[in-house]
Amino acid sequence: MKKTMIAKLVAASLVAGLGTAQAAGVSDDEVRIGVLTDLSAIYSDIEGPGAVVAAKMAAKDFGGKVLGKKIVITSADTQSKADLSGSKARELFEKDKADMIIGNVSTAAALAAMEVAEQKGKMSIVTGAASLPITNEKCHATNIHYVYDTYALSRGTGKAVVDTGKKTWFFVTADYAFGHTLERDTTEVINANGGKVLGGVKHPIKTQDFSSFMAQAQASGAQVIGLANAGGDTIGSVKQAAELGIMGSKQTVVPLLMFISDVQALGLKQTAGMSFTVGWYWDYNDSNRKFAQRFMKEFKGKAPTSVQAGVYSATMQYLKAIEATKTDDAAAVMKQMKSVTIDDGLFKGKIRDDGKFEHDMYLLQVKSPKESKNKNDVAKVVKVIAAKDATLPLSESKCKLVKK
Repeated sequence: MKKTMIAKLVAASLVAGLGTAQAAGVSDDEVRIGVLTDLSAIYSDIEGPGAVVAAKMAAKDFGGKVLGKKIVITSADTQSKADLSGSKARELFEKDKADMIIGNVSTAAALAAMEVAEQKGKMSIVTGAASLPITNEKCHATNIHYVYDTYALSRGTGKAVVDTGKKTWFFVTADYAFGHTLERDTTEVINANGGKVLGGVKHPIKTQDFSSFMAQAQASGAQVIGLANAGGDTIGSVKQAAELGIMGSKQTVVPLLMFISDVQALGLKQTAGMSFTVGWYWDYNDSNRKFAQRFMKEFKGKAPTSVQAGVYSATMQYLKAIEATKTDDAAAVMKQMKSVTIDDGLFKGKIRDDGKFEHDMYLLQVKSPKESKNKNDVAKVVKVIAAKDATLPLSESKCKLVKK
């Protein structure tokens, strides 16, 4: 009887050991990363094809393999549509066997993909979308918000403008989650610093004609016209402001989210002097410049936006976590990523309990045509916003993962 019991215990322990061995390591014999982004629509210049380039650069720099297994980068086009993002995320996980998805440059698209990742028990890293709910009300255990959010934008650009003495605002806002959140967060900053919002108008995403919206803003008499939109909508708003004679008048047009790709599309004559907040800037230091020079060789001479740099950094950190944990299991990798201080020469900070990557932000000012040395030399850093000031305090978080 004793011999039989011992044999059973040995057999059980062997099975348990085998199960542990199978749980460790790389599933499907490859590490597959899906870049889920806007490859062809309104936000493609912000993240888009450049994000795919950045992810492939990271895979190559890592040596093309992790734990002896090939790193595969694949991609899918969301066109910044929530329904398409959700279906493409599901396809990446089920058909392409992706272990992690990265990107998503619109809030609606990001939230849809995050939901699928949570259902599948997989990792998602949001680099392009901005809304605070991504790591607040909508947080989940295997999601990271990497580059910036609306809280940081409002504490950067919004506060900088109010501090110049321009207190009255009128918002031109994209009518979806991102625009609403950005307007809300900036309004909090305006009110807290003695300013006042005189009104606002909502516009559909991908608006072709901004004349009526900008005319309302002009008629408000507000000192500041705050643009709570992004990409093509920001570009269209600024162009219409110029046509109405707002640019150069007593009213100041302030894009609350802007990228160097937007500045390049508009030109320095129209944007000189504008301030905007980013999570990373290519010309801030030598490390950033070295990465940017490599990126430009791969991407038609275009300097990387902050979110494209974020894709590179986040991909590298993900691969390092797999190497450290010896598995691509999402929970194990996420635990590892949250346990270390990230300092890769591009970003420095910590991933918090809510999934927010807390790091310094940068207030930029667009250069004049005379100051610019080349097409990528569009701005200068005028202020470093400390991580603690640019990030929602955990004490105010609504994330279910945060212990109260």
